[in-house]
Amino acid sequence: MSTSAFGKSVAVTLALAMSVAMYGCSTANETTETTTAAASASQTTETKYLTKDDITVNETKENSADGEHAITADGETASYSDLAVKKTGNSSGDEADFYGENAAVFATNKATLDLKGILVETAGEHANAVFSYGEGTTVNVSDSVIETTGNCSGGIMTTGGATMNAENLTIHTTGNSSAAIRSDRGGGTVTVSKGSYTTDGTGSPVIYSTADITVSDAKMESTASQGVVVEGKNSVTLNNVDLTASNTTKNSDKSDYYQAVMIYQSMSGDADEGTSSFAMNGGKLTNQNGDIFFINNTTTTIDLSKATIVNNDENGIFLRAAAAGWGSEGSNGGQVTLNASAQTIDGDMVVDKVSTLNLLMTDRSSFTGAIDPDGAAGDVYVELKNGSTWKLTGDSYVTSLTCDADSIDLNGHKLYVDGKEYTAGTASTGEKVTAKATTSSKGKGGSGNEHGTPPEKPGEGSGSGSGHAKGSRPSKPGSKSSDSSAA
Repeated sequence: MSTSAFGKSVAVTLALAMSVAMYGCSTANETTETTTAAASASQTTETKYLTKDDITVNETKENSADGEHAITADGETASYSDLAVKKTGNSSGDEADFYGENAAVFATNKATLDLKGILVETAGEHANAVFSYGEGTTVNVSDSVIETTGNCSGGIMTTGGATMNAENLTIHTTGNSSAAIRSDRGGGTVTVSKGSYTTDGTGSPVIYSTADITVSDAKMESTASQGVVVEGKNSVTLNNVDLTASNTTKNSDKSDYYQAVMIYQSMSGDADEGTSSFAMNGGKLTNQNGDIFFINNTTTTIDLSKATIVNNDENGIFLRAAAAGWGSEGSNGGQVTLNASAQTIDGDMVVDKVSTLNLLMTDRSSFTGAIDPDGAAGDVYVELKNGSTWKLTGDSYVTSLTCDADSIDLNGHKLYVDGKEYTAGTASTGEKVTAKATTSSKGKGGSGNEHGTPPEKPGEGSGSGSGHAKGSRPSKPGSKSSDSSAA
Protein backbone atom coordinates (compact mmCIF):
# COMPACT_ATOMS: atom_id res chain seq x y z
CA MET A 1 0.00 0.00 0.00
CA SER A 2 1.39 3.42 -0.94
CA THR A 3 1.81 6.00 1.76
CA SER A 4 2.87 9.62 1.54
CA ALA A 5 6.52 10.30 2.17
CA PHE A 6 5.51 13.59 3.85
CA GLY A 7 6.38 13.44 7.52
CA LYS A 8 7.78 9.96 7.12
CA SER A 9 10.22 9.13 9.87
CA VAL A 10 13.69 8.41 8.70
CA ALA A 11 13.37 4.73 9.51
CA VAL A 12 10.67 2.66 11.09
CA THR A 13 11.94 1.00 14.25
CA LEU A 14 10.03 -1.88 15.78
CA ALA A 15 10.83 -2.63 19.40
CA LEU A 16 9.34 -5.82 20.81
CA ALA A 17 9.54 -5.97 24.58
CA MET A 18 9.79 -9.43 26.08
CA SER A 19 8.81 -9.95 29.70
CA VAL A 20 11.03 -12.10 31.87
CA ALA A 21 9.47 -14.27 34.59
CA MET A 22 11.64 -15.08 37.58
CA TYR A 23 11.08 -17.80 40.18
CA GLY A 24 12.53 -19.22 43.43
CA CYS A 25 13.50 -16.09 45.40
CA SER A 26 14.51 -16.96 49.00
CA THR A 27 16.02 -13.81 50.53
CA ALA A 28 15.37 -10.09 50.45
CA ASN A 29 18.66 -9.40 48.64
CA GLU A 30 17.97 -12.09 46.06
CA THR A 31 14.49 -10.70 45.56
CA THR A 32 15.89 -7.24 44.85
CA GLU A 33 18.44 -8.63 42.38
CA THR A 34 15.82 -10.74 40.64
CA THR A 35 13.38 -7.84 40.38
CA THR A 36 16.10 -5.71 38.79
CA ALA A 37 16.90 -8.45 36.29
CA ALA A 38 13.23 -8.90 35.45
CA ALA A 39 12.92 -5.20 34.72
CA SER A 40 15.43 -5.52 31.87
CA ALA A 41 13.72 -6.14 28.53
CA SER A 42 15.45 -7.48 25.46
CA GLN A 43 14.66 -5.69 22.22
CA THR A 44 14.68 -6.76 18.61
CA THR A 45 15.18 -3.85 16.24
CA GLU A 46 14.32 -3.99 12.56
CA THR A 47 14.89 -1.09 10.20
CA LYS A 48 12.70 -0.65 7.14
CA TYR A 49 14.01 1.37 4.23
CA LEU A 50 11.89 3.18 1.68
CA THR A 51 10.76 1.45 -1.50
CA LYS A 52 8.95 2.71 -4.60
CA ASP A 53 5.65 1.72 -3.03
CA ASP A 54 6.26 4.18 -0.21
CA ILE A 55 6.23 7.17 -2.58
CA THR A 56 2.90 8.84 -3.33
CA VAL A 57 3.02 10.02 -6.94
CA ASN A 58 0.68 12.89 -7.78
CA GLU A 59 2.64 14.06 -10.81
CA THR A 60 5.24 12.67 -13.22
CA LYS A 61 7.94 14.67 -14.97
CA GLU A 62 9.74 12.95 -17.86
CA ASN A 63 12.52 13.83 -20.27
CA SER A 64 14.07 11.63 -22.95
CA ALA A 65 16.21 14.15 -24.86
CA ASP A 66 19.98 13.77 -24.86
CA GLY A 67 21.60 16.24 -22.48
CA GLU A 68 18.42 17.73 -21.05
CA HIS A 69 16.82 17.62 -17.59
CA ALA A 70 13.41 16.70 -16.26
CA ILE A 71 13.69 19.33 -13.50
CA THR A 72 15.98 22.37 -13.49
CA ALA A 73 16.45 24.94 -10.71
CA ASP A 74 18.61 27.75 -12.12
CA GLY A 75 19.36 30.53 -9.64
CA GLU A 76 16.00 30.14 -7.94
CA THR A 77 14.37 28.60 -4.89
CA ALA A 78 12.11 25.68 -5.80
CA SER A 79 10.54 22.66 -4.16
CA TYR A 80 8.92 19.42 -5.31
CA SER A 81 7.18 16.58 -3.50
CA ASP A 82 5.00 13.54 -4.19
CA LEU A 83 6.54 13.32 -7.63
CA ALA A 84 7.98 10.77 -10.05
CA VAL A 85 10.90 11.82 -12.28
CA LYS A 86 11.88 9.66 -15.25
CA LYS A 87 14.94 10.36 -17.40
CA THR A 88 16.29 8.65 -20.50
CA GLY A 89 18.63 10.05 -23.11
CA ASN A 90 22.42 10.05 -23.12
CA SER A 91 25.42 12.30 -22.67
CA SER A 92 29.17 11.85 -22.21
CA GLY A 93 32.29 13.28 -20.67
CA ASP A 94 32.89 16.54 -18.87
CA GLU A 95 29.54 18.15 -19.64
CA ALA A 96 27.74 15.42 -17.72
CA ASP A 97 30.30 14.48 -15.09
CA PHE A 98 31.45 17.97 -14.12
CA TYR A 99 28.64 20.30 -15.09
CA GLY A 100 25.42 18.31 -14.80
CA GLU A 101 24.30 17.82 -18.40
CA ASN A 102 21.68 15.06 -18.76
CA ALA A 103 20.95 14.81 -15.03
CA ALA A 104 17.33 14.05 -14.21
CA VAL A 105 17.18 16.77 -11.55
CA PHE A 106 19.63 19.66 -11.82
CA ALA A 107 20.32 22.70 -9.63
CA THR A 108 22.83 25.44 -10.48
CA ASN A 109 23.72 29.13 -10.17
CA LYS A 110 23.13 29.37 -6.40
CA ALA A 111 19.72 27.77 -6.56
CA THR A 112 18.10 26.17 -3.51
CA LEU A 113 16.13 23.07 -4.42
CA ASP A 114 14.06 21.13 -1.90
CA LEU A 115 12.93 17.61 -2.79
CA LYS A 116 10.77 15.44 -0.55
CA GLY A 117 8.96 12.21 -1.23
CA ILE A 118 10.08 11.80 -4.83
CA LEU A 119 10.92 8.82 -7.03
CA VAL A 120 13.77 9.36 -9.52
CA GLU A 121 14.57 6.77 -12.20
CA THR A 122 17.18 7.21 -14.92
CA ALA A 123 18.12 4.81 -17.72
CA GLY A 124 20.56 6.76 -19.90
CA GLU A 125 24.32 6.94 -20.14
CA HIS A 126 25.75 9.69 -17.91
CA ALA A 127 22.28 10.24 -16.47
CA ASN A 128 22.92 11.21 -12.86
CA ALA A 129 19.75 11.34 -10.79
CA VAL A 130 20.03 14.45 -8.57
CA PHE A 131 22.84 16.91 -9.36
CA SER A 132 24.01 19.99 -7.40
CA TYR A 133 26.51 22.20 -9.24
CA GLY A 134 28.43 25.33 -8.26
CA GLU A 135 29.26 27.33 -5.16
CA GLY A 136 26.17 28.63 -3.43
CA THR A 137 23.91 25.94 -4.89
CA THR A 138 22.11 23.73 -2.36
CA VAL A 139 19.98 20.65 -2.87
CA ASN A 140 18.00 19.24 0.06
CA VAL A 141 16.52 15.83 -0.70
CA SER A 142 14.70 13.61 1.78
CA ASP A 143 12.38 10.59 2.10
CA SER A 144 12.95 9.63 -1.52
CA VAL A 145 13.87 6.67 -3.74
CA ILE A 146 16.48 6.89 -6.51
CA GLU A 147 17.35 4.21 -9.08
CA THR A 148 19.81 4.50 -11.98
CA THR A 149 20.63 1.76 -14.51
CA GLY A 150 22.98 3.38 -17.05
CA ASN A 151 26.75 3.63 -16.85
CA CYS A 152 28.25 6.78 -15.30
CA SER A 153 24.97 7.56 -13.55
CA GLY A 154 25.31 8.40 -9.89
CA GLY A 155 22.52 8.64 -7.37
CA ILE A 156 23.27 12.03 -5.82
CA MET A 157 26.04 14.04 -7.50
CA THR A 158 27.90 17.15 -6.30
CA THR A 159 30.51 19.20 -8.17
CA GLY A 160 31.91 22.71 -8.45
CA GLY A 161 31.73 23.50 -4.73
CA ALA A 162 27.99 22.87 -4.35
CA THR A 163 26.12 21.52 -1.32
CA MET A 164 24.01 18.36 -1.11
CA ASN A 165 21.97 17.45 1.99
CA ALA A 166 20.29 14.06 1.88
CA GLU A 167 18.16 12.30 4.48
CA ASN A 168 16.45 8.91 4.46
CA LEU A 169 17.05 7.98 0.84
CA THR A 170 17.01 4.59 -0.79
CA ILE A 171 19.50 4.68 -3.67
CA HIS A 172 20.30 1.73 -5.94
CA THR A 173 22.62 2.01 -8.95
CA THR A 174 23.41 -0.87 -11.30
CA GLY A 175 25.60 0.70 -14.00
CA ASN A 176 29.37 0.90 -14.10
CA SER A 177 31.06 4.02 -12.67
CA SER A 178 27.87 4.91 -10.84
CA ALA A 179 28.51 5.65 -7.18
CA ALA A 180 25.40 6.08 -5.05
CA ILE A 181 26.96 9.15 -3.40
CA ARG A 182 29.11 10.72 -6.07
CA SER A 183 31.23 13.83 -6.60
CA ASP A 184 33.60 15.06 -9.26
CA ARG A 185 35.69 18.07 -10.23
CA GLY A 186 35.41 20.98 -7.82
CA GLY A 187 33.81 18.86 -5.12
CA GLY A 188 31.68 20.48 -2.45
CA THR A 189 29.99 19.47 0.78
CA VAL A 190 27.76 16.41 1.05
CA THR A 191 25.88 15.44 4.20
CA VAL A 192 23.87 12.21 4.25
CA SER A 193 21.88 10.75 7.11
CA LYS A 194 19.93 7.52 7.38
CA GLY A 195 18.66 5.43 4.49
CA SER A 196 20.05 2.66 2.28
CA TYR A 197 22.69 3.05 -0.47
CA THR A 198 23.58 0.13 -2.79
CA THR A 199 25.73 -0.21 -5.91
CA ASP A 200 26.13 -3.20 -8.24
CA GLY A 201 28.38 -1.96 -11.06
CA THR A 202 32.11 -2.13 -11.75
CA GLY A 203 33.89 1.01 -10.59
CA SER A 204 30.85 1.95 -8.52
CA PRO A 205 31.75 2.39 -4.86
CA VAL A 206 28.95 3.49 -2.59
CA ILE A 207 30.88 6.74 -2.06
CA TYR A 208 33.28 8.32 -4.54
CA SER A 209 34.66 11.44 -2.89
CA THR A 210 36.29 14.46 -4.45
CA ALA A 211 34.41 16.47 -1.82
CA ASP A 212 33.87 16.57 1.94
CA ILE A 213 31.32 13.83 2.54
CA THR A 214 29.75 12.83 5.86
CA VAL A 215 27.35 9.89 6.20
CA SER A 216 25.57 9.02 9.45
CA ASP A 217 23.28 6.21 10.61
CA ALA A 218 22.99 4.66 7.16
CA LYS A 219 23.28 1.24 5.54
CA MET A 220 25.66 0.98 2.59
CA GLU A 221 26.62 -1.92 0.32
CA SER A 222 28.72 -2.40 -2.80
CA THR A 223 28.48 -5.76 -4.57
CA ALA A 224 31.30 -5.38 -7.12
CA SER A 225 33.43 -2.38 -6.14
CA GLN A 226 35.09 -0.69 -3.20
CA GLY A 227 32.79 0.58 -0.51
CA VAL A 228 34.50 4.00 -0.38
CA VAL A 229 37.02 5.80 -2.61
CA VAL A 230 38.61 9.10 -1.57
CA GLU A 231 40.58 10.99 -4.19
CA GLY A 232 42.98 13.83 -3.47
CA LYS A 233 42.57 16.46 -0.76
CA ASN A 234 39.08 15.35 0.23
CA SER A 235 37.36 13.48 3.01
CA VAL A 236 34.84 10.85 4.02
CA THR A 237 33.47 10.56 7.56
CA LEU A 238 31.23 7.64 8.55
CA ASN A 239 29.25 7.90 11.79
CA ASN A 240 27.47 4.77 12.97
CA VAL A 241 27.28 3.42 9.42
CA ASP A 242 26.84 -0.24 8.45
CA LEU A 243 29.03 -0.72 5.35
CA THR A 244 29.51 -3.98 3.46
CA ALA A 245 32.03 -3.95 0.61
CA SER A 246 32.62 -6.72 -1.90
CA ASN A 247 35.22 -5.55 -4.40
CA THR A 248 35.14 -8.42 -6.89
CA THR A 249 35.88 -6.68 -10.21
CA LYS A 250 38.71 -4.32 -11.14
CA ASN A 251 38.05 -0.99 -12.78
CA SER A 252 41.60 -0.75 -14.14
CA ASP A 253 44.84 -2.69 -14.41
CA LYS A 254 46.78 -0.18 -12.32
CA SER A 255 46.45 -2.09 -9.05
CA ASP A 256 46.78 -5.76 -8.15
CA TYR A 257 44.63 -5.47 -5.05
CA TYR A 258 41.00 -5.52 -4.04
CA GLN A 259 39.92 -3.43 -1.07
CA ALA A 260 37.02 -1.98 0.91
CA VAL A 261 38.42 1.57 1.18
CA MET A 262 40.77 3.10 -1.38
CA ILE A 263 42.49 6.46 -0.80
CA TYR A 264 44.60 7.81 -3.66
CA GLN A 265 45.41 10.63 -6.08
CA SER A 266 44.83 9.92 -9.76
CA MET A 267 46.55 13.12 -10.95
CA SER A 268 43.63 13.70 -13.33
CA GLY A 269 43.02 17.23 -12.11
CA ASP A 270 39.58 16.31 -10.75
CA ALA A 271 40.67 16.50 -7.10
CA ASP A 272 42.88 19.04 -5.35
CA GLU A 273 46.25 17.75 -4.23
CA GLY A 274 46.99 17.47 -0.52
CA THR A 275 46.22 15.44 2.59
CA SER A 276 43.03 13.42 2.46
CA SER A 277 41.13 11.94 5.38
CA PHE A 278 38.88 9.02 6.26
CA ALA A 279 37.15 8.67 9.62
CA MET A 280 34.92 5.96 11.04
CA ASN A 281 33.18 6.53 14.36
CA GLY A 282 31.28 3.50 15.61
CA GLY A 283 29.32 1.41 13.14
CA LYS A 284 30.55 -1.62 11.23
CA LEU A 285 32.64 -2.24 8.13
CA THR A 286 32.46 -5.75 6.65
CA ASN A 287 34.87 -6.56 3.82
CA GLN A 288 34.18 -9.61 1.65
CA ASN A 289 37.23 -9.63 -0.61
CA GLY A 290 40.80 -8.34 -0.40
CA ASP A 291 42.15 -5.72 2.00
CA ILE A 292 40.41 -3.22 4.24
CA PHE A 293 42.47 -0.09 3.37
CA PHE A 294 44.64 0.65 0.33
CA ILE A 295 46.54 3.95 0.13
CA ASN A 296 48.46 5.00 -2.98
CA ASN A 297 50.10 8.17 -4.32
CA THR A 298 48.79 10.42 -1.57
CA THR A 299 49.12 11.48 2.05
CA THR A 300 46.19 10.61 4.29
CA THR A 301 44.96 10.57 7.87
CA ILE A 302 42.71 7.69 8.97
CA ASP A 303 40.81 8.06 12.25
CA LEU A 304 39.10 4.99 13.72
CA SER A 305 37.12 5.03 16.96
CA LYS A 306 35.01 2.19 18.34
CA ALA A 307 34.25 0.82 14.89
CA THR A 308 33.73 -2.89 14.26
CA ILE A 309 35.87 -3.88 11.28
CA VAL A 310 35.62 -7.42 9.93
CA ASN A 311 37.54 -8.92 7.01
CA ASN A 312 35.93 -12.10 5.72
CA ASP A 313 38.82 -12.68 3.29
CA GLU A 314 41.36 -14.77 5.21
CA ASN A 315 44.06 -13.73 2.73
CA GLY A 316 43.26 -10.03 2.97
CA ILE A 317 45.15 -7.60 5.19
CA PHE A 318 44.05 -4.62 7.24
CA LEU A 319 46.12 -1.90 5.57
CA ARG A 320 48.33 -1.68 2.52
CA ALA A 321 50.31 1.48 1.72
CA ALA A 322 51.99 0.86 -1.59
CA ALA A 323 52.80 2.07 -5.08
CA ALA A 324 50.44 1.23 -7.92
CA GLY A 325 49.82 2.58 -11.41
CA TRP A 326 48.94 6.13 -10.42
CA GLY A 327 51.62 8.80 -10.15
CA SER A 328 55.35 8.70 -10.85
CA GLU A 329 57.31 5.56 -10.13
CA GLY A 330 59.41 5.97 -7.01
CA SER A 331 57.23 8.69 -5.47
CA ASN A 332 53.75 7.20 -5.59
CA GLY A 333 53.47 5.35 -2.32
CA GLY A 334 50.97 5.87 0.47
CA GLN A 335 51.87 8.16 3.37
CA VAL A 336 49.56 7.22 6.24
CA THR A 337 48.80 8.40 9.74
CA LEU A 338 46.39 5.95 11.40
CA ASN A 339 44.86 7.15 14.67
CA ALA A 340 43.05 4.44 16.66
CA SER A 341 40.99 5.32 19.74
CA ALA A 342 39.28 2.53 21.71
CA GLN A 343 39.66 0.57 18.47
CA THR A 344 40.22 -3.13 17.72
CA ILE A 345 42.43 -3.81 14.70
CA ASP A 346 42.81 -7.34 13.38
CA GLY A 347 45.02 -8.03 10.36
CA ASP A 348 48.46 -7.37 8.95
CA MET A 349 49.79 -4.06 7.66
CA VAL A 350 52.13 -3.79 4.68
CA VAL A 351 54.12 -0.63 3.96
CA ASP A 352 56.32 -0.72 0.87
CA LYS A 353 59.64 1.08 0.44
CA VAL A 354 58.12 4.27 -1.01
CA SER A 355 55.45 4.50 1.71
CA THR A 356 55.27 5.40 5.41
CA LEU A 357 53.00 4.64 8.35
CA ASN A 358 52.53 6.33 11.72
CA LEU A 359 50.27 4.02 13.76
CA LEU A 360 49.07 5.89 16.87
CA MET A 361 46.97 3.84 19.28
CA THR A 362 45.30 5.14 22.43
CA ASP A 363 42.41 4.53 24.85
CA ARG A 364 43.03 0.80 25.23
CA SER A 365 43.05 0.07 21.52
CA SER A 366 44.32 -3.34 20.45
CA PHE A 367 46.16 -4.53 17.36
CA THR A 368 46.50 -8.19 16.46
CA GLY A 369 48.67 -8.68 13.41
CA ALA A 370 52.08 -8.20 11.85
CA ILE A 371 53.74 -5.24 10.17
CA ASP A 372 55.73 -5.98 7.02
CA PRO A 373 56.01 -9.70 7.87
CA ASP A 374 58.09 -10.33 4.73
CA GLY A 375 60.86 -7.97 5.88
CA ALA A 376 61.67 -4.32 6.46
CA ALA A 377 60.43 -1.96 3.77
CA GLY A 378 58.93 1.52 4.32
CA ASP A 379 59.40 3.61 7.47
CA VAL A 380 56.93 2.70 10.24
CA TYR A 381 56.34 4.19 13.68
CA VAL A 382 54.12 2.48 16.26
CA GLU A 383 52.88 4.28 19.37
CA LEU A 384 50.94 2.40 22.07
CA LYS A 385 49.50 4.62 24.81
CA ASN A 386 46.81 4.54 27.51
CA GLY A 387 46.66 0.79 27.83
CA SER A 388 46.83 0.00 24.12
CA THR A 389 48.37 -3.32 23.07
CA TRP A 390 49.89 -5.16 20.13
CA LYS A 391 49.84 -8.95 19.75
CA LEU A 392 52.08 -10.14 16.93
CA THR A 393 50.95 -12.84 14.50
CA GLY A 394 54.22 -12.86 12.58
CA ASP A 395 57.67 -11.33 12.59
CA SER A 396 57.41 -7.56 12.23
CA TYR A 397 59.66 -4.68 11.24
CA VAL A 398 59.27 -1.05 12.34
CA THR A 399 61.52 1.99 12.30
CA SER A 400 60.56 3.45 15.66
CA LEU A 401 58.48 2.40 18.67
CA THR A 402 56.87 3.98 21.73
CA CYS A 403 55.32 1.57 24.22
CA ASP A 404 55.07 0.59 27.89
CA ALA A 405 56.78 -2.53 29.18
CA ASP A 406 53.59 -4.58 29.01
CA SER A 407 52.19 -3.25 25.73
CA ILE A 408 53.53 -5.90 23.34
CA ASP A 409 52.86 -9.64 23.23
CA LEU A 410 55.43 -11.16 20.88
CA ASN A 411 53.36 -14.35 20.78
CA GLY A 412 56.39 -16.40 19.72
CA HIS A 413 57.45 -13.99 16.99
CA LYS A 414 60.19 -11.39 16.63
CA LEU A 415 59.87 -7.63 16.44
CA TYR A 416 62.68 -5.60 14.92
CA VAL A 417 62.96 -1.89 15.70
CA ASP A 418 65.31 -0.05 13.36
CA GLY A 419 67.00 -3.37 12.64
CA LYS A 420 67.44 -4.41 16.28
CA GLU A 421 65.43 -7.18 17.90
CA TYR A 422 63.00 -5.94 20.53
CA THR A 423 63.21 -7.56 23.97
CA ALA A 424 59.89 -8.62 25.45
CA GLY A 425 58.76 -6.70 28.51
CA THR A 426 60.71 -3.52 27.86
CA ALA A 427 59.48 0.03 27.43
CA SER A 428 60.50 2.06 24.41
CA THR A 429 60.40 5.69 23.31
CA GLY A 430 60.57 6.65 19.66
CA GLU A 431 59.60 9.33 17.19
CA LYS A 432 57.20 9.58 14.29
CA VAL A 433 58.52 8.93 10.82
CA THR A 434 58.42 11.60 8.14
CA ALA A 435 56.12 11.15 5.18
CA LYS A 436 57.88 10.86 1.85
CA ALA A 437 57.08 13.16 -1.04
CA THR A 438 54.45 11.77 -3.40
CA THR A 439 53.63 12.58 -6.98
CA SER A 440 50.74 14.71 -5.75
CA SER A 441 53.07 16.81 -3.60
CA LYS A 442 55.44 17.35 -6.51
CA GLY A 443 52.84 18.15 -9.16
CA LYS A 444 51.61 16.15 -12.10
CA GLY A 445 53.66 13.41 -13.58
CA GLY A 446 53.98 9.72 -14.14
CA SER A 447 52.76 7.38 -16.80
CA GLY A 448 49.39 8.07 -18.34
CA ASN A 449 48.70 11.22 -16.36
CA GLU A 450 49.31 14.01 -18.82
CA HIS A 451 46.44 15.99 -20.27
CA GLY A 452 44.91 14.06 -23.14
CA THR A 453 46.09 10.73 -21.71
CA PRO A 454 43.71 10.24 -18.82
CA PRO A 455 44.48 7.91 -15.93
CA GLU A 456 42.15 5.10 -15.09
CA LYS A 457 40.09 5.83 -12.01
CA PRO A 458 37.86 3.60 -9.91
CA GLY A 459 34.31 4.91 -9.75
CA GLU A 460 34.67 7.56 -12.45
CA GLY A 461 32.98 8.02 -15.76
CA SER A 462 34.19 8.28 -19.32
CA GLY A 463 35.96 11.53 -20.17
CA SER A 464 35.44 12.14 -23.84
CA GLY A 465 34.93 15.85 -23.29
CA SER A 466 32.10 15.88 -25.82
CA GLY A 467 28.50 16.93 -25.54
CA HIS A 468 26.60 20.19 -25.53
CA ALA A 469 23.61 20.80 -23.31
CA LYS A 470 20.41 21.51 -25.21
CA GLY A 471 18.92 23.35 -22.29
CA SER A 472 20.43 26.10 -20.18
CA ARG A 473 24.01 25.51 -19.14
CA PRO A 474 25.78 26.53 -15.96
CA SER A 475 28.72 28.88 -16.05
CA LYS A 476 31.84 26.78 -16.04
CA PRO A 477 35.26 27.40 -14.56
CA GLY A 478 38.16 27.98 -16.91
CA SER A 479 38.47 25.74 -19.93
CA LYS A 480 40.14 22.44 -19.13
CA SER A 481 40.99 19.46 -21.24
CA SER A 482 39.38 16.16 -20.31
CA ASP A 483 41.13 14.19 -17.60
CA SER A 484 38.64 11.67 -16.34
CA SER A 485 38.76 8.19 -17.74
CA ALA A 486 36.71 5.27 -18.84
CA ALA A 487 35.55 2.80 -16.28
